[in-house]
Amino acid sequence: MPESPLVVLVDGSSYLFRAYHALPPLTNTKGEPTGVTYGVINMLRRLEREYPDAHVAVVFDAKGPTFRHDTFAGYKANRPPMPDDLARQIAPTLELVRALGLPLLVIDGVEADDVIGTLACRAAARGDRVLISTADKDLAQLVDERVHLVNTMTNTVLDVAGVNEKFGVPPERIADFLALTGDTVDNIPGVPKVGPKTAAKWLQEYGSLDGVMANADKVGGKVGENLRDTLPALPLYRDLATVRCDVPLDIDPDNLNRAAPDRDALRALFTQLEFKSWLKEIEATAPAVAPGAAPAMAAEPLPALDRDAYETVLDLAALERWCERLAAADSFAFDLETDSLDAITARIVGVSFACEPGQAAYVPVGHDYPGAPDQLPAAAVLARLKPLLEADAPRTIGQGFKFDYTVLAQHGIAVAGPAFDTMLESYVLDSTASRHDMDTLALKHLGHTTITFKDVAGSGKSQITFNQVDLATATRYAAEDADVTLRLHRQFWPRIEAEPTLRRVFETIEMPLLPVLSRIERHGVLIDAALLRRQSGELAESMQRLEAAAYELAGRPFNLGSPLQIQQILYDEQKLPVLGRTPKGQPSTAEDVLQELALHYPLPRVILEHRGLSKLRSTYTDKLPAQVNPATGRVHTSYQQAVASTGRLSSSDPNLQNIPVRTAEGRRIRQAFIAPPGHKLLSADYSQIELRIMAHLSRDDGLCRAFAEGADVHRATAGEIFGVGSDGVTVEQRRAAKTINFGLIYGMSAFGLAQQLGIDRGAAQRYVDQYFARYPGVRAYMDATREQARERGYVETVFGRRLYLPDIRAGNAQRRQYAERTAINAPMQGTAADLIKLAMIRIDRWLRDNGEPARMILQVHDELVFEVPSDRADAVRAEVTALMTADNPLGVPLLVETGLGANWDEAH
Repeated sequence: MPESPLVVLVDGSSYLFRAYHALPPLTNTKGEPTGVTYGVINMLRRLEREYPDAHVAVVFDAKGPTFRHDTFAGYKANRPPMPDDLARQIAPTLELVRALGLPLLVIDGVEADDVIGTLACRAAARGDRVLISTADKDLAQLVDERVHLVNTMTNTVLDVAGVNEKFGVPPERIADFLALTGDTVDNIPGVPKVGPKTAAKWLQEYGSLDGVMANADKVGGKVGENLRDTLPALPLYRDLATVRCDVPLDIDPDNLNRAAPDRDALRALFTQLEFKSWLKEIEATAPAVAPGAAPAMAAEPLPALDRDAYETVLDLAALERWCERLAAADSFAFDLETDSLDAITARIVGVSFACEPGQAAYVPVGHDYPGAPDQLPAAAVLARLKPLLEADAPRTIGQGFKFDYTVLAQHGIAVAGPAFDTMLESYVLDSTASRHDMDTLALKHLGHTTITFKDVAGSGKSQITFNQVDLATATRYAAEDADVTLRLHRQFWPRIEAEPTLRRVFETIEMPLLPVLSRIERHGVLIDAALLRRQSGELAESMQRLEAAAYELAGRPFNLGSPLQIQQILYDEQKLPVLGRTPKGQPSTAEDVLQELALHYPLPRVILEHRGLSKLRSTYTDKLPAQVNPATGRVHTSYQQAVASTGRLSSSDPNLQNIPVRTAEGRRIRQAFIAPPGHKLLSADYSQIELRIMAHLSRDDGLCRAFAEGADVHRATAGEIFGVGSDGVTVEQRRAAKTINFGLIYGMSAFGLAQQLGIDRGAAQRYVDQYFARYPGVRAYMDATREQARERGYVETVFGRRLYLPDIRAGNAQRRQYAERTAINAPMQGTAADLIKLAMIRIDRWLRDNGEPARMILQVHDELVFEVPSDRADAVRAEVTALMTADNPLGVPLLVETGLGANWDEAH
């Protein structure tokens, strides 16, 4: 018997908010927001691919009130206004839906839920199957044997059993459930203090809302009082939460047929919104489309992703067959599964690979749960893969591949290249995107929701390691990773190839740096754990003294770690001025606010000192000794390439880049980073690198001349501003000039400068005016850069790294001004990052090519730290200095300051 027709009803309003909150903001070069439109259309395309023969409708809420507003004046009253950048994307989204040929319903005076409910009930009544695509829990009340929900948040399908499991009540009790719990989105109050568990318990016990109301006197405690107080309103709340299935509509499910796409409209919209890959796709699609057929844009050039088609490789013959296919490919995606996130000690559990989209396999080698089938030995699998991974061709593709590279290196495999990392491809294309992990990228660029690690291994205390995951589940998860990685590469690489500057950044900076960072991480740093423990005790004593001082200043004891208690002391009791507020409107105790208060009041200063010591103790002196790897006796940090939007590296587990260098306590912690016997630590630091980059970018005569002559640029600035000869500059004047030099190139205002220097705002403004009068090229560069950023939507480093500025044309002045400051300083920070990355690549190559026993062990902003045999220290220092200043693209000299010592502080 043929299957019943399928009707797919899309909750377009749910899609809008899903795309707005789940995806990073995107804009075109005109500064128009486009991310929501892109996300909604991506999700619709995916839905069409999965249900190509279904009747379909996309339903959006119309503007204006509905009958519920007439029934209850407070309905949706507390809902904040729609964000401007979301509201601006609704019109182009609706235009695109129409241009795709999809039936679009926006019914005045009727909510989208009621339109969906009416169509769903009509279709189900005549025997059709109905799938409602939404993340709205209200629509769960429509579920029955013919109507199911597909949740756009998780891509899971809810049937009657699924609703019961999720909410604890059957679909026909969802409106009762919402009446009790309330709905903050729609401003349905519900019963105060009644949550989902209590509501489900009552409905299970008494059968319905009417049953709960009839037995309200049996419910004890405060929640019983709340229930009885709310009894008169509960029928209204249920009515508000009930989805209507009897809305007068002139359209029936039979009329929900897709039209041929309007290619001209699609072309115009894709051009306007700058959806370049979709524009190419429609240009390449044949113009003839039969009426009623799926729109051209629904045709995905890659095969649909089918997790059940992946192969589990359990014998040598299958492995050999796959290796032959990989060897014949130009490139293949590769991914490791391990039992740990510690790359130094992780044990390989399995490997996955894909050579064509949709064609992927998983080779388990270490699953050891009870009843696990026999698997190939890890050594045999790695031995067969080793020549493929170490060859120049085929080229290896990974996602976040530094981890895999390090694990493989620990197993004696030196991957050639590797050639591509999709995380870094995404990062080079748009470093301002908040996330570059595979799950985010798959949803954003492929419209695909991946299986997450939590899906297969659980979370929290019950989470298992991957070796305990059953092979069928492991294959779907691991092979999907390889398949998705390959698909992402095929999305990203043509875009990078088309931009020569981005390709240069990717091929000459980011990818060559990956193995360098892996070698730094694997070598690790040696620490004096006993010294850190002593320092921890000393910090504890200092903190106790500061606590006593704070209690005396406050007039009573309080918790210095409690923002609420600090707020009460500073603002309620001591009546200090409120200089900032939290998002909830409370007086702020954030660090920047306390720093400003500390200029005038002693208690905030003591609190800040205590906070700083507490952070040092918890982050470093207490924690570092516990992070020594027992296998190596060293601490191994992890460097992230795709976090900071400017291109700078970040460090984690532990973060070794935030140890203060300007405080005595921070310098003492650096003393615990030591050289092994017979060695010294070498520190090499670019001097005033960002000022030198500003001189290059601005071509200001005064700045360029100072650096060309090797002058002390802060002394030169002081001389210019204060009108004295360089010999007559005082220590205080040089300090002020240093603050001005660094502050103004990062957009510091006269107000901020006044705070930094402890002077009045008028004097600070005169300093600012004098600075720009003496260095007019800097002012001209700043003005030109802001204007160029507004025109292009991005700025670039000297090497072509691109930083997009979504808010550069924002209507909100604060966001726009922040983007303008970023436009000024990002090219400097990014160029500095590129310079030191290139230096690291050159130095690493020299160390390996010459068999040099020195090791690069740390990168901290503009500084590199090396572990050097004592008898090679001077020679290595000379070569490192030469390599850090080689191939200088700046119009001013680079200067590297070096130092040697038994520990990091001494070397620095």
